[in-house]
This record gives sequence, C-alpha cells and structure tokens, in this order.
Amino acid sequence: MTRRTVIRGGLVVTASDEIHADVLIEDGRIAALAASGTPAAEAFTAEREIDATGKYVIPGGVDAHTHMELPFGGTFASDTFETGTRAAAWGGTTTIVDFAVQSVGHTLREGLDTWHAKAEGNCAIDYAFHMIVSDVNQETLKEMDLLIEEGVTSFKQFMAYPGVFYSDDGQILRAMQRSAENGGLIMMHAENGIAIDVLVEQALARGETDPRYHGEVRKALLEAEATHRAIRLAQVAGAPLYVVHVSAMEAVAELARARDEGLNVFGETCPQYLFLSTDNLAEPDFEGAKYVCSTPLRPKEHQARLWQGLRTNDLQVVSTDHCPFCFTGQKELGRGDFSKIPNGLPGVENRMDLLHQAVVDGHISRRRWIEIACATPARMFGLYPKKGTIAPGADADIVIYDPHAEQVMSAETHHMNVDYSAYEGKRTTGRVETVLSRGEPVITEREYTGLAGHGAFTPRSTCQYLN
Repeated sequence: MTRRTVIRGGLVVTASDEIHADVLIEDGRIAALAASGTPAAEAFTAEREIDATGKYVIPGGVDAHTHMELPFGGTFASDTFETGTRAAAWGGTTTIVDFAVQSVGHTLREGLDTWHAKAEGNCAIDYAFHMIVSDVNQETLKEMDLLIEEGVTSFKQFMAYPGVFYSDDGQILRAMQRSAENGGLIMMHAENGIAIDVLVEQALARGETDPRYHGEVRKALLEAEATHRAIRLAQVAGAPLYVVHVSAMEAVAELARARDEGLNVFGETCPQYLFLSTDNLAEPDFEGAKYVCSTPLRPKEHQARLWQGLRTNDLQVVSTDHCPFCFTGQKELGRGDFSKIPNGLPGVENRMDLLHQAVVDGHISRRRWIEIACATPARMFGLYPKKGTIAPGADADIVIYDPHAEQVMSAETHHMNVDYSAYEGKRTTGRVETVLSRGEPVITEREYTGLAGHGAFTPRSTCQYLN
C-alpha cells in the first residue's frame, strides 16, 4: 500500500531555490513538487496533509560532526544514540554523521563494529559514520579501502591529544597518500598538540588552573600552524583535506590561501565559535568549564572573520561537534586543573535555530543557511541528493519551520541529555514545528512522535566535490 503525504502552502527553501510549492511524498521519498495553487498541485492526493502556510519547508539538517557516547578523559559523552538523535530531530536535524573510534592497538573494523552496536536499533533519525584513525600502520591503510566499500568514506586524524588520538606527520602523510588513491577524505583536528602540552604544563606550574586558561594555552597561532601543516601535507600527498571545527581567524586565512591556490581544501566551523567566546570561558565559580572544547572558544573579534568565511565560501559547513558532558560530575573532574575538564559542548539541538538567527541578524541569506547546514555537508560526505535537498527522488527528510516563533534556549526545555545549555537564556526567532524522516513524522507540531530504531545506517559515497 502506497503511503502518501502532501505538505501544502509553505515556502520551500533549498540551497538553490525558494518557491511557494506543495510537496508530494510517497513511500518515504519526495515524489513531486508543484507551485502552490496550480492545477498540478491541486491534483496531489494523500492520506495525510500538512498545512505549512506561513512556514518554511526545508530539508532536514545534516550534522556531519557528532560524538554520541564518546569515551573521553575517563568518562563518556552524556548523550546516547537514542537521546542524541531524538534531540537532533527536535532541532530540525534528520541525519548525523558520528565518529567511530579506532583505539591504538586495535583495528578500524573493531572500532566500527563497536559504533554500529551502539547505534543500531536506537536512533530516531538516519546516521552514518566517519572513522577516527588513531593507529596508522600497513593493516590500517588496507582497512581504509575496505571501509570505503562499506560506505564509511572519511577518516579523521588528530594533530592534538598526544598519547590518545595523536598522529605524527609521517602517519598523517601515509593516510593522506592512501586517501589520494582510494577516494577517501581526510578530516583533520588541526592543533599543534605537542606544543600545547608544553604550554599546559607551564600554566599549571604557575598555578593557572581555571577553565579560562584552557583557551589561553591552545593558542590561535598553534591552530593556524597545524592547519598550514595539514594543508601542505595534503598537497604533497595529492589528497583533499577537510579541516574540522575551525575557530581562529588565522586558521581561516590559511584555508583561504590554499583555496585561492586551487587546492581541494575545505573548512568547517561550529555554532559555538560563531556565538560564544573566551568571555564564556572566563565565567566565575568554575562556570567557564561548561564552555571547554577543542579547538577552544576565541576572543569575540574572531567571530566576524568566521561569518565572512561562511559568506565567501572559505568555510563551507557548520556542524556542531556535539560532545556533551554534564557540569555536575563530569566537567567537575577538572576542578583545580583545567586540563582534566572533559572537552566538548552540547549543541546538536541548537544548530539549525542558531543559524536561522544568523539569517535574521543579516549574517547569511536563507539559502546559505540551508547550504551550510544541509546541502553542503550532504555533498561533502557523499549523501546528496538522497539527503540535503527537497527534490523528486530525495528522501523525505523535511522540516516545517516557523520563522516567526520566538524561543529562549534553556536546559529546562532542551532534549539533550545534559544538565546545562551552552546558550542558556539566548532568545532566538524561528523554531522547528514538524519533522519528517523518510516521510515518517518524528516531531509533529512540537510533539515527539518518533521511534528509536526508525533511524537507519546510511552508507555514503565519496566526497562529491571531487568527482
């Protein structure tokens, strides 16, 4: 039996178009669009009709950087795949790409199998995986080829966290050379972790233990230096590069220069770098610990350069790097020693709303909002046009978005499994009303109607900017 839904009367906004159109959904996919009020649209019939008059009809968000249940610093990220994907849906995101972790001494396969076991049967929305490569050796390099065949087509390396995830330049070069051959995309955490560890040790020896020193030791110049080094290693390898969570204007400059040279280099930033700053890290009574993440928050003057980068396409994607730790019992592990504060912020529920606020504030256009939050991450990671757009044949991952509703972000009302909000008290205009995942209602007029296990693992093709 064919199941049909029609969404009527909304403004359909994609990365390329805005049109008042009705959308016909059949069996979980978009079957047709027709201009509202035309005979073609009026001919659409369905068991379920959704009135989107006065609302936007947008593609579900694609958050290409989340860490559900990530082990870090002796604890675990507080969102499970069940709670985290439910919160994502509340925020208008219908696909996440999470990071499976290879531990040193173990295979990529063991790490990937562990993450499949965490996610399977628990997700409210569709999910895919990147692979964190912590141990580059001949076997790992061979495994990269096999994972690409399974639809895990991107591999993250770290220039930070010596002793945990860190890869040296030789290991990075070998992985990049492999990705140049097999079509994979290397994602880089670009910070000079060896130098940062020296600065951490020196700060603690001086008695500088408060959260704000986390930002002071992880210097913008060490992000820029690592970004430059990653770009040149990728250039030597003839490989593309995607730099994650760019926070510093000096790092944006390195990306812009590389792109001007015609290199296949891409950059991502996150809402925390666009809306928060070192002022938050300096909040008294250890409150600053709530804002400890890496790369760290920067002084406010960096924000303008990040917004500019998003407008000029020197930065292409906004993801969350959602990695929540509760203030009570988790962030508190670092009282008296900022280096022991688990690194990460909650945000998977807030991204689409914060970026809509950026539209309201004039930082970006409506279409650019959809481009950086839906279409480009889908293209970057081989999910387009199944995800990231509203077009015939695409999955019916659709959000009915009320651009006029006002809300106040708060831990009291959010759905992430964490005891604080990084945006507590922030007023925003625009709110998710209804969310469909493959045509099934996950949020229905501000009620959760989804199901753990509806979300399916989604294999990806290789980066579509390189085909």
